[in-house]
Amino acid sequence: MNFKYFMPLALAAVLGTASCVKLTEDPKGNLTPGNYFATQKDLDAAVTAIFQKLSVDGAWAFTNKMTSYFGADDLTTDKGLNKQDFRDFDKLEGQSTNEGLKAQWDGPWNAIYQANNVLANFEKVPTTDQNSINARTYSAGQAYFMRALSYFMLVRTFGAVPIVDKQAEIAIVPPREDVGKVYAFIIKDLQQAAGMLPDKWTAAADISRPGSLAARALLAKVYLTMAGWPLNQTSNYALAATEADAVIKSGKYSLVGDYLQVFTTNNNAESIFGIEFNVGGNAPNRSFGSTSVPLEEVGLDGSSGWDDFYPEVNFYLNAPKCKRTDQTFYTTIKLRNDDKVTYTLVNWDDARTNARHPYYNKFRHGLNDGVKETATTIQTIQPSTNKTTDIIRYADPLLIYAEASTMATGTASGPAYDAINLVRHRAGLPNLTPGLSATAFRDSVVYERAYEFAGEFGQRWFDICRLQLLPQVLAARSKTAEQNQINTNSASNPGPKYLAPIIFRDLSLSPGWTQNPSY
Repeated sequence: MNFKYFMPLALAAVLGTASCVKLTEDPKGNLTPGNYFATQKDLDAAVTAIFQKLSVDGAWAFTNKMTSYFGADDLTTDKGLNKQDFRDFDKLEGQSTNEGLKAQWDGPWNAIYQANNVLANFEKVPTTDQNSINARTYSAGQAYFMRALSYFMLVRTFGAVPIVDKQAEIAIVPPREDVGKVYAFIIKDLQQAAGMLPDKWTAAADISRPGSLAARALLAKVYLTMAGWPLNQTSNYALAATEADAVIKSGKYSLVGDYLQVFTTNNNAESIFGIEFNVGGNAPNRSFGSTSVPLEEVGLDGSSGWDDFYPEVNFYLNAPKCKRTDQTFYTTIKLRNDDKVTYTLVNWDDARTNARHPYYNKFRHGLNDGVKETATTIQTIQPSTNKTTDIIRYADPLLIYAEASTMATGTASGPAYDAINLVRHRAGLPNLTPGLSATAFRDSVVYERAYEFAGEFGQRWFDICRLQLLPQVLAARSKTAEQNQINTNSASNPGPKYLAPIIFRDLSLSPGWTQNPSY
């Protein structure tokens, strides 16, 4: 990694609560850790800075956070325009010089170093009573959670990575550690977080913070991943089921009644943890609105879509016929007429459209600050929204429990069926066929996950990776409808493409590191 990131990060203290991250720097951000951590307020600002590291365009605030996940069937992009970063990985041709990769690499590392800063110094904050002890402990718990989340994204995306658990010296270039060691480190951090945090924050100013149940939900996902590729430690299925079941039985979360509400509200009953954004605080989320709108759609005000991402045609065509599918995909394109006042409505595959693809409806509107439209007109298409990017929502532990408990025991139990059927009912689907074998049930859960989480921050890609599904996914890619076709070498040997390359900048500055195979 870039040597400059090995230096202890300056404390980017921010104004306001953690639930509304702002990028305005507090003058205390220029102080050293030795004299900065004098009060709980200082510590709160340092913790907020961890979230801030991820809420920028160079991290998780834009579609480039998904650059290397475009090999999945729920993501594709334009054959031209300025989409080469996405297009290269869509074709399984991405390389270490790809600019989009920097968001996937730098964002988590910056969060890790800021979390290390908190964990190295939080005990300096004086306490006077149990409330102040709790506050300090909760700060450390959030830092452990965020460090674990950042490492989890890194290890799944890039494979072996260094383990940096303290403010490291600038001259030190730690080795890339074995994936198993990285997962062990993640588990330890999440167990620490779960033991230090309240189960769920309830105060309005704190509701976006991760609690112990968020840590356990993420731990369930970690164990599920470890049960598949590359570790294939199937004993972790039982551990994943236990953690997911704890979240379910807590009764603290529920599915919102309408699927589309997940994508038009923040901090709803389904939200377990997400990264929040604030347009007014100069921290917009640009993963909703313009980014997923067709290029040819133009608002009455002249604003237009960016055409960054949309699903593959066959992914859409293979979706279940249900309300969720209708809410997920956008299939009627609005073409502004020459009078610049009226619109002609055409189907997604009409020759007058640019990509001849369906798009995502669920990412259009944000909090009514993305696309503003009626059934027949578009008022405006905006790129910056206040919509939270949900990292964990309740449907995830439900489906993790369904899959993991079944694979752990070899039998799909009544509670496993109950869990997946909750998700299916909200989607507008009937109960899953009873009496399925463990493998058939698992496959049904994975299919359900594909459409429940379609287009959402690597969810589909990571399922493809842990279950080694690339051959099937590539075989299902349309040879005529898809503009970005896989090259022959990648198609015949897709295995190395489950990992992204280490970015060239940091690889070249790190003696002893070797690049991932095929890059």
